[in-house]
Amino acid sequence: MNEARGRLTKDGIRIYETADFAGMHAAGKLAAEILDAVAEHVVPGVTTGALDDLITEHVIQAGAKSATIGYKGYKHASCISVNHVVCHGIPGPKVVQDGDILNIDVTVIVDGWFGDTSRMYVAGKRSKKTERLIQVTHDALMVGIEAVKPGNTFGDIGHAIQKYVESNRMSVVRDFCGHGLGRVFHAPPNVLHYGKPGTAAVLEAGMIFTIEPMVNLGRPETKVLADDWTAVTRDKSLSAQFEHSIGVTETGAEIFTLSPRNLYHPTWG
Repeated sequence: MNEARGRLTKDGIRIYETADFAGMHAAGKLAAEILDAVAEHVVPGVTTGALDDLITEHVIQAGAKSATIGYKGYKHASCISVNHVVCHGIPGPKVVQDGDILNIDVTVIVDGWFGDTSRMYVAGKRSKKTERLIQVTHDALMVGIEAVKPGNTFGDIGHAIQKYVESNRMSVVRDFCGHGLGRVFHAPPNVLHYGKPGTAAVLEAGMIFTIEPMVNLGRPETKVLADDWTAVTRDKSLSAQFEHSIGVTETGAEIFTLSPRNLYHPTWG
């Protein structure tokens, strides 16, 4: 198998074969297992760098590769985004405080297939405000996945997410999006988490991509810091994100990154 497997739609989106989903399940399972293993270590006093070291160790022990180490000069096996960091937080000496919320994003390569997923964690005691933000963000992802079926459009996915989030008086980040996946890390399409029904490319069975809404308690605007990676909310409001890698089937969506230990959400397990 190679990158060219399958055909391309007129929008440049690759259509994979049904047999290819097995490779995506293997990669997605490992990524999810790593995030499961990290859960018990997200506690007040730990550094984000120590969490990334743990993730790196799990990737190596599994005989897999990190997709992010070396990607555009990035040096870590994860992105760890704390509180008002929207995405692409760089692990380092930052000490996690009681009540902090973290998004940890991991992408691994298993036999040439990319498994990409992220989820939220809470260090110590969670507040009602953060709990509600996390719940709305998780549910927005699942609402988006429910809109995935052949004949629907990517605009339908974005609209479903946006409508749900805004009905809960929160905002959807517009500066970052989901993406095509498979035997490459990033490919068409851009999967927007907002939009109008019936717009953008039509979904077909065999498409593989991520859905990864970022939801802010305040306004949707973001800015990227001087490190050229870390994106934060402009108004310093809290932000949350969940991400699944999925494939389009004849009847809906197949999720490749389900948590084997049912730890995908901070209040589960």
